[in-house]
Amino acid sequence: MKLSYSGQEQVQAPPAAVWAFVQDPERVARCLPDVQEVVVKDQTHLEATVQVGVGMVRGKFRFKIEVQPDEAQNRVNVKVQGGGLGSVVDMTAGANIVDNGDGTTTLDWTGDATMRGPVATVGGRVLDVQAQKLIQKTFQNMSAQVGASAGTLA
Repeated sequence: MKLSYSGQEQVQAPPAAVWAFVQDPERVARCLPDVQEVVVKDQTHLEATVQVGVGMVRGKFRFKIEVQPDEAQNRVNVKVQGGGLGSVVDMTAGANIVDNGDGTTTLDWTGDATMRGPVATVGGRVLDVQAQKLIQKTFQNMSAQVGASAGTLA
């Protein structure tokens, strides 16, 4: 099952604060909803355990995550691979980091996911809605954390 999403998130902080945030993979991983554990492997790679619930399928999924900030292109990409409960998830998400010129930033984001196994067979509509909420909530959490940390720096 293949899913695609897009949206925007307004960050109450300048682009420099967003760049400082996305260069710390642990801080990015902590934005995942229901994250249980984060283990940083290096500057761009980490592993995360996330509590997942889609329909009647509930349990922990383990993901390998690669955060790829590219300040020259004003973009950050995130690759997620892993799964659990016999299911496999491959996801690529990214955001263009847009300077609004007023001390705020827009994250213009997209996400594509491919899922196989019991999670994908739960039902397209339930999974589609849940996956979109998960990606959207991740960017909302990121916006809130960047805004809060930028506020403490000011």
